[in-house]
Amino acid sequence: MTIASIYNRPVKKIEPVRHIAPSDRIGTDPSAGVVREEAFTASGVWSGVAFTEPGIVSGWHHHGNYETSIYVESGKVRVDFGLNGEEFVEAETGDFVHVPAGVIHRESNPGRVKSSLVLTRAGTGPTTFNVDSPDRIDASA
Repeated sequence: MTIASIYNRPVKKIEPVRHIAPSDRIGTDPSAGVVREEAFTASGVWSGVAFTEPGIVSGWHHHGNYETSIYVESGKVRVDFGLNGEEFVEAETGDFVHVPAGVIHRESNPGRVKSSLVLTRAGTGPTTFNVDSPDRIDASA
């Protein structure tokens, strides 16, 4: 029995499962105050981690055409957004946060320990655009 017959579809190419250790991650997407590391990219997907020390606030930025899922692995995160940055959500260990494509925002760590976030983005193009201020609701406005 072949894989093609199991799934009843032709198989073009089977790629191996990859293991990505912390030492394999690539520093990327800098925004003031946040350390981001890329684990891998694939067609339309970006995945990595971000770390923020207690009390640190990132610069304002958006992720272009990417929808972003944030899983709080440990610690806390606050995401400021909205017109003039007047809205926010806070999340802690075990929570998810969704940042829609183009939304100008910044992250901070209101906790007492370093935060560790698992990030997954779906979209295309560059993944981070740093901006001076949140004077618009989103990057397309």
